[in-house]
Amino acid sequence: MAIKQPDLTINISNHQSSLQIFKAAASNFISSLSGKMFTFGLGLMLLDETHSAISFGINMIISPIVGLLCLVPIGNLVDTYPHKAILTVSLTARVLAGLLFAVSINLFTATAKLIPIVLFLIIDAISTNINDTCYSAATHELVNTHNIQRLSSLTQSAISLSSILSPALGVGLYSLVGFSGFIILEIAATLASFGIMLTMKFHYHATDQLADSQYAPVTPHSQFAKFRSGLNYMQSRTMIKITILLSVILNFLYTAVTIGIPYILKDQLHTGNGPIGVLETGSAIGMLLGSLLLTLLPPTGQKRLFLKLIIPVLILDSQILLLGVLFMTSQSPTGYALLGSFIMGILTFALVILNITFQVYLQQTVPTKLLGRVVATLTTVNSSIMPIGTLMFTLIFQSTTHGGLVLIINGILLLGYTLLLLRPLNQAIHSEQP
Repeated sequence: MAIKQPDLTINISNHQSSLQIFKAAASNFISSLSGKMFTFGLGLMLLDETHSAISFGINMIISPIVGLLCLVPIGNLVDTYPHKAILTVSLTARVLAGLLFAVSINLFTATAKLIPIVLFLIIDAISTNINDTCYSAATHELVNTHNIQRLSSLTQSAISLSSILSPALGVGLYSLVGFSGFIILEIAATLASFGIMLTMKFHYHATDQLADSQYAPVTPHSQFAKFRSGLNYMQSRTMIKITILLSVILNFLYTAVTIGIPYILKDQLHTGNGPIGVLETGSAIGMLLGSLLLTLLPPTGQKRLFLKLIIPVLILDSQILLLGVLFMTSQSPTGYALLGSFIMGILTFALVILNITFQVYLQQTVPTKLLGRVVATLTTVNSSIMPIGTLMFTLIFQSTTHGGLVLIINGILLLGYTLLLLRPLNQAIHSEQP
C-alpha cells in the first residue's frame, strides 16, 4: 500500500523558516540545559542520600506513567486547539509549579523530600509531554517542507550542546549552591523559553484544525472516538507497527545503560563522579556530531530509508555490548572515562541519526491533522516500558557485582532481535513507497 503524503498548502518562505529554526533551537537549548542540570543534580542528591541505582531513574519511572495516563487527552488536545495557545497554558502551569516547588522543598527533610519532588516531576512531565507533542505536530506551521530535516537536526544540535555543558555545570553548581540553585535555574529557563515561544509565528492551515470541533461538547466517548481514529491510521501503517516492535525492546534494554553507567562506575568500580561526567560529555558530543551531520546533508526524503534506519540500530547494539566489555576489564578511572566516552559517543551518534531520520519520515508521511495523536501514541508506547526496565535493572544491578555482564547480555539480545526484524522492516518500507 502506497502512503499518501500530507496535504501541505501553507506558504512559508525560507527566510521565515530560518528565523523560526533559530528561535526553536535557542528555546530548546535553554530549556534542555536547565532541565538536564536539574535532573543531574536531583540524581546526585538522591544517590548521595540513598546509594540506590534508582536515583538516576526516578524521572524515567514518572514520565512514562504520566505519558500513558495522559495519552488520550494530550493527543486529542494537540490535534484540536491552536498549538500556540496550548503551549502558553502549558508553560504558565510549569512556571507556577516551579515556584511552588521552590517554596515547599525546604519544608521537608530526608526521604520526605520525595513528596514535593515527585509532585513537581509529575507536573513537569505533563507539561513536557504536551510541549514536545505540540512542537512535533506544529512543524508544518513553523517551517516549509524543505526545512523539516534542518529544523529537527538543529533542534537536536541545541539539545546535544546543552548535554555537553550540563554535566560540568551541573557538578559545579551542585557543589556551589546545592539543589536550590537548580530549582531557581529551572524557573528562569522556563520563563526564557516561554518568551521565545511567544515571538514565534505559527502559520495555521486554511482549514483550521479547530473548525470541525470548536465549542463542541467534550465527552469521554468523543475523546476516545477521536483518539481511536489516530490508532486506526497507525494500524494501517505497517512501517509504524514494525518500528514500534523494534523501539519498545530497544528502549527497554537501553534503560540498563542509562541507570547502569552511574551505578557501575560509582558504586561497583568506585571511580567517583568524574568519569560519570566524562561519559555524559562523550555521549552529548556524539549526539551533537550526529545532528550537525544531518544539518549539513541535503534532505534525501525516503531514499535508502532501510539503510538509514537499520545501520544506526546495528551500531547502537554493538556499542552497548562493547560498553559491557569495557566495564568487565580492569581499567583505571581515566581508562573507563576515556574509552567509555568514546563508546558512548558512537552510540549516541547512531541514536540521534536514527531518531531524526524517523521523525522526518513521520513529518513527511503523516497527515498534519493526525500528527498530534500519532506522535503522542508513539512517544508513550516507546517510553511506557521504561518504568518496568528501570525497576528490573535496578534489582539486577544491585544483586550482582558484575554490571558490565548485564550490558553484554543486553547487547547480544538486542543484536539478535534486530536481525529478526530486518526482513519485515525492509518489506514494510517497500510496501509504503509513495
